[in-house]
Amino acid sequence: MGTPEFAVPSLQALVDHGFKVVAVITAPDKPQGRGQKLAAPPVKQCALENNLPVLQPSNLKSAEFLEELKSYQADLQVVVAFRMLPEAVWSLPPLGTFNLHASLLPQYRGAAPINWAIINGEKETGVTTFFLQHEIDTGNIIFQEKETIEEWDTAGSLYERLRHKGASLVVKTARAIESGEYPATPQKAAGAKPAPKIFKETCRIDWAQPSKSIIDFVRGLNPYPAAWAKINGKTFKVFKVSTAKGPNSEEAFVTDQKNYLYFKTKDGWASIEELQPEGKKRMGIKEFFRGNKI
Repeated sequence: MGTPEFAVPSLQALVDHGFKVVAVITAPDKPQGRGQKLAAPPVKQCALENNLPVLQPSNLKSAEFLEELKSYQADLQVVVAFRMLPEAVWSLPPLGTFNLHASLLPQYRGAAPINWAIINGEKETGVTTFFLQHEIDTGNIIFQEKETIEEWDTAGSLYERLRHKGASLVVKTARAIESGEYPATPQKAAGAKPAPKIFKETCRIDWAQPSKSIIDFVRGLNPYPAAWAKINGKTFKVFKVSTAKGPNSEEAFVTDQKNYLYFKTKDGWASIEELQPEGKKRMGIKEFFRGNKI
């Protein structure tokens, strides 16, 4: 059970390692692009390439879907980047249902663990497999694998590494459950940081923060959904920021209209290196100034 690119390596790894995937459950096709043509989710595309049956229920509680799901008689259900399951679904298989989560649980429970780990300046994250139960991301932990967060990492680069590391962990977990020998460690959530869903307003840069916090914030939202700032009333997406030695000035921002655009922060200056004006492509700051002025 999964929908986006993050889930594709896990599905392919299960097939490649000889597990009998009896069916794949994913989200319904959605209109995409300017033409609004219906497009299949990445997991559906992978399933069809492997000649696997695909179910795309809009209602996970419908009697029709539950009957069809039961008919496959799965021993185990594997969830990677899917929506919240009702108990009637996750309690169905005799060996249970396990989920792959892109953090070291109980840290960063929620919808956006990769983004928040970088935004909060973490040096390490990872992937966790755990059994589903009522409260989201709270079930007993099966296995975990750590991953270093590099200073240059963005949400995009970390996403790529974790989806492949996660696929290996899914195979390891499925094998352990098949053998009947696996850990199931209860989570202790005291002091855990959350990873709530990110909305557009969450992504606005607060220049009153320290420069390092702003850099991590921008990295954690690059490439999607992207940090943004208002400059003279216009909205710009911001993809890369670095620290800078700006002038002794009380201005909110300074620029030479050619090579740099510095914003005053709590402890110095932050240099915008890469941005995207509304309705235009993403570009470096020098390229931007070749055709624009601020």
